[in-house]
Amino acid sequence: MGSSLEGRNIVVTGSGRGIGAEIAKLIGLQGGNVIVNDPGVNVDGSGTDNAPAEEVAQEIRAAGGNAIANFDTVATAEGGENMITQCVDEFGRIDGIVHVAGILRDRMIFNMTEEEWDDVVAVHLTGLFNVVKPASILFRQQRFGRIIGFSSGSGMNGNTGQANYGAAKAGITGGIRCAARDLGRYGVTSNAICPGAATRMTATVPDAARDLRSSQGIQGQERTESIVNQLRAGSYVAPMVGYLLTDQAWNVNGKCFNVSGGQVSLSSDEVPYRSINKAGMWELDELQALVPSNLMSGLRNPAPPPADLSIPGRLVG
Repeated sequence: MGSSLEGRNIVVTGSGRGIGAEIAKLIGLQGGNVIVNDPGVNVDGSGTDNAPAEEVAQEIRAAGGNAIANFDTVATAEGGENMITQCVDEFGRIDGIVHVAGILRDRMIFNMTEEEWDDVVAVHLTGLFNVVKPASILFRQQRFGRIIGFSSGSGMNGNTGQANYGAAKAGITGGIRCAARDLGRYGVTSNAICPGAATRMTATVPDAARDLRSSQGIQGQERTESIVNQLRAGSYVAPMVGYLLTDQAWNVNGKCFNVSGGQVSLSSDEVPYRSINKAGMWELDELQALVPSNLMSGLRNPAPPPADLSIPGRLVG
């Protein structure tokens, strides 16, 4: 058993399965104490089952670690508060939050219901707030803490049929970067992980979304499947999370890391990289001429309309 996280007390949301479970087990192996949170819901958020969290906690204990299961939902302030309170009551204090919990309600935006939007945002984005808010009060007092949120390629680049999920994941990255500025002065770090890993969630990407990408030439069916097949197990993501929880990562703050298989990449901060300039206010006709030829030159539409669709403004021939 390692000791890089010896004595650290960490809450890991959504850790009954997949990436979260691998993170919780790594923390246990490295000497940390873990609250294994998972209400055991299905991918769409329905149902409950205590078994996944219990089994992971039991596996950690069997390997010589210390872990306790928690079945609260991150979608409520009460649930988030309960996790933090349990960690303090059981282990004496809290040192870190890893927010992995998530659900999917994939549907094209024109068919998506308000409930499908709200439920996904509640777990992913509001869930981040629900655990970070109570934990950050303690982190500020003790002048130490680690916060890690999970973003996604859907949040960074968009994905067909995932407006709710993509918006929530983009929000997590933004929330993490803001928390880094709020809490950095107190010795607290906040970072995001954008994982590339095969999980039960990646397996549920709807066929309609795959077919639409293929039909519009956005991403061929074979390429989509090959990418999913190339994604590595969630265990590949866990070590980078473990590193961010250690004392050695004290000065890594407000960053987003892409982790897929053996590759770890630092995502660039979103900054302007092309500009057009004028002394004064732009006229509409000037922008009509310069935006396509300058700002958009060489860039592709991620979802172009089919060639046989009449589009006002599109040049023909």
